[in-house]
Amino acid sequence: MSETRQDALRRLWLGIFFMCAATTAFPIMNGIVQVLSRSYPSEQIIWARTAGHLAVVLLLVIPKYGFEVLGTRRPAAQISRSLLLLASTTLFFFAVKDVPLAKAASISFTAPFFVTLLAVPMLGERIDAKRLAAVLVGFCGVLVVIRPGSEVFQPAALLIVGSAFCYAVYQVFTRKVAGIDRPETSVMYSALIGTVVMSFVVPFAWRTPDNVTDILLLLTLGLLGAGGHWCVAKAMTYGQASVIAPFQYWQIIGSVLVGYLVSGLFPDAYTWVGAGIIVACGVTLAVAESRRR
Repeated sequence: MSETRQDALRRLWLGIFFMCAATTAFPIMNGIVQVLSRSYPSEQIIWARTAGHLAVVLLLVIPKYGFEVLGTRRPAAQISRSLLLLASTTLFFFAVKDVPLAKAASISFTAPFFVTLLAVPMLGERIDAKRLAAVLVGFCGVLVVIRPGSEVFQPAALLIVGSAFCYAVYQVFTRKVAGIDRPETSVMYSALIGTVVMSFVVPFAWRTPDNVTDILLLLTLGLLGAGGHWCVAKAMTYGQASVIAPFQYWQIIGSVLVGYLVSGLFPDAYTWVGAGIIVACGVTLAVAESRRR
């Protein structure tokens, strides 16, 4: 095997490693949210998540780039991005109190389907028949997971759909500012506006932590969130998205394990089938999108 091919293989494995690290961090973070939600208001947990994320970004970005990193040529788009990410986080954290983690993770993977549809009116992109079919079948998988109208239907699951939609619009706005503002500016704004908003809200819902363990768990949310997003960004620098992105679905397995440890719940057959449909369509969409680009 040539040196060049060895290097390419090494980079590919690094990309897979970072993606798996990210999709391990996210289920752990969501499991902590479920645990904390038993004792603390969601507003306080969301504030801890956004403020912790911002603190990590400040520590990493400001020493290298200074405060001029806050300068943006698209302030409206950056503020919109941050508010959309806050809305996505808020809907997910409120829902995950009642929705099993594996089901929540499966539904959240509808975001790429929404991105594909939204890119048509918002970015002027075209969607071919194969990608449209993957989106439609993927949404059918969501119906299998949620099962609206059945006795096991959880209304809170619709909040996860709303969270995925907000995250999809956030991603579309991210595409709009890419190449205009530096990536560090976008990373900074992703956490900044949400933290400011929640800092005004949290005093009205604050509950002083009962013990050191709860304090550590609240602090961990920001570290896991920021670390997970950093690992995703890092993973994409090591290989093609069509190869790396499918490993994000490891998050479903991680959510099953963490969900069982936290609540003792194990996904039923419908959740597994629906998740399988979503994953298959997501991988198909990722490969088609990579080839198109």
